Amino acid sequence: KKTNRLLLLEESWPFAAISSEIAYVIQQEAFDYLDAPIKRITVQDTPAPYAKNLIKNWYPNKNDIILYIKKMLYI
Repeated sequence: KKTNRLLLLEESWPFAAISSEIAYVIQQEAFDYLDAPIKRITVQDTPAPYAKNLIKNWYPNKNDIILYIKKMLYI
């Protein structure tokens, strides 16, 4: 609440994910408190890879999270 921004992280596809439902409810209930659009980090919108090195890059990682947070704070 100190920054009035929200970042949702989910290890699922972006379409019809639980985080989209959570974002919807938060926008309904706390719209006046938000200073920026809600951002969501999800897996890449591609078929799931089977190789371990590709899976590691497919899921959101700490570099993605840090990048999104920096973008949110410097809007």
